[in-house]
Amino acid sequence: MTGTPLRTGLIGYGLAGSVFHAPLIAATEGLTLDTVVTANPERQEQARAGHPDVRIAATPDELFARADELDLIVIASPNKTHVPLATAALKAGLPVVVDKPVAGTAAEARELAALAEERGLLLSVFQNRRWDNDFRTLRKLIAEGELGDVYRFESRFERWRPQLKGGWRESGDPAEIGGLLYDLGSHVVDQALVLFGPAASVYAESDVRRPGAETDDDTFIAITHTNGVRSHLYVSATTAQLGPRFRVLGSKAGYVKYGLDPQEAALREGELPGADWGTEPESLWGRVGSGESPLTGGGRPEPTLPGCYPAYYAAVARALSEGGTNPVTAVEAAAALDVLEAARRSARDGVAVAL
Repeated sequence: MTGTPLRTGLIGYGLAGSVFHAPLIAATEGLTLDTVVTANPERQEQARAGHPDVRIAATPDELFARADELDLIVIASPNKTHVPLATAALKAGLPVVVDKPVAGTAAEARELAALAEERGLLLSVFQNRRWDNDFRTLRKLIAEGELGDVYRFESRFERWRPQLKGGWRESGDPAEIGGLLYDLGSHVVDQALVLFGPAASVYAESDVRRPGAETDDDTFIAITHTNGVRSHLYVSATTAQLGPRFRVLGSKAGYVKYGLDPQEAALREGELPGADWGTEPESLWGRVGSGESPLTGGGRPEPTLPGCYPAYYAAVARALSEGGTNPVTAVEAAAALDVLEAARRSARDGVAVAL
């Protein structure tokens, strides 16, 4: 990619901004991290330490006041701010990347998509888990017909966090859009829709398990896709024994994979994308086969493709510089929000919800 790097303003420097977005933006050819917006003095110093040439703004308004100096806005602030900040950025004439969930409702996501289309601007949603190592491997297996016709897709994003951490993600205030359904649920639902297409119906069970918790921390979502595939999705902070990340059952074979993609852990440790990025040892590979438990050696080891979060921002850069494809559209995100909203209604009313 040639030309002047696109000047990027990043709003928010908490976990999402500091661990995911800033390092990936800085590592992407064609992008440069121009400004970080945070009012927190400690986070301002953290941003300067990690990115010595970055400018600091205390408020989004300071950023929008010099919109003509920027080429892209990335929104990594709390969920409740996504819609107003994305709206302001688009109205300022700037392309936008928004962390998931892009909005609290599918209707809001579609309104944002319409505004972006009206203004002729990119609006992309950061769904990094499409570039997880296990998900990339599973897509390859399905595309090559290794599993045959898939009957059931089981996906687990489970953690063991018996103690509350606090913060807006665990708030019971609906305005905060907290809880695991909209957090980890955004990932597992998006992956299911990418793999198997639209949802026809949704059933969910959602619980608040931990003492003092105010919002869901243990949720199950069942999707019946229009093509007949059933997705069983689990997100939890209360899982004392973790299940497989994926168990996928088809007419020819199944695929079972344990463990999480290593990229988040590497980014948390301050590592940057480079050689061997996103790779994992053979001992963590999943297995493909039929009739036996992978824990007893059933099936064959399936080499895990490297995870590649940098591919997301590389695609954003191409979309802006060369007219490439938006890697994750707001319309796609709205379809996932349709499922999340249906799941919330299903869990509340104890019924399956048709879409």
